Amino acid sequence: MGRPMDSGLADIHVPSGPTSVRHEAAPLESLTLRQLIQRKDNLEEELKALGSVLDTHGVDMQTNLTDADGFPRADIDVAQVRVTRARIISLRNDWKALMDKIEKGLHEHHAELQQSGSLEKPATSSSSIAAPVTQPATAPETPFATVNSVEPGSPAHEAGLKAGDKIRRFGTAIWSNHTNLRKVAEVTQQNLGRPIPVKVLREGASEGQELDLRLTPRQGWGGRGTLGCHILPI
Repeated sequence: MGRPMDSGLADIHVPSGPTSVRHEAAPLESLTLRQLIQRKDNLEEELKALGSVLDTHGVDMQTNLTDADGFPRADIDVAQVRVTRARIISLRNDWKALMDKIEKGLHEHHAELQQSGSLEKPATSSSSIAAPVTQPATAPETPFATVNSVEPGSPAHEAGLKAGDKIRRFGTAIWSNHTNLRKVAEVTQQNLGRPIPVKVLREGASEGQELDLRLTPRQGWGGRGTLGCHILPI
């Protein structure tokens, strides 16, 4: 496992962004649970729209924006791509804060129902509140790590991982909970000798190809670690 590294974009000042979908400016503490969920839905719509902006330029969050001589590329609108990327980073952070607040709100909601002895009566409405939270359409499938290198003959190599693969899911680790890859390390330690489902996005000959792999961490394969690959957070 590689040492976590910052993405290098966290300190960029983010303008309002190129889309018209905006979420409210009210502080999270002042919103009801339903309002929090609505804000989450709006935020995910904006993330999807911003992703489409990058798609129109043929780039993603990691594409190099300079040419071989170090100058801004002339074939894309570099300024707009940078603004869009910065806005996406800002909204991803907002999404994580929203999800934490919604999760706490749901726990409090169910606790109140149990205390009042009316858990069965509002079960339908409670389920309708929880449903959008368990199915966030955009952010959980956002790549959160890049495979920097893979050792020949390692478990990662046998699973089919390649340098440059962008990891969208590693067992239960996703963008919203990986915490600088600590969740990846936790999943690895809990599954020694057992296959871990890994979802990656691979570019190249089949650009944008999504692959579902199975990686079985193990010791004694002939190299360092139990995976045999170097992973960096995005």
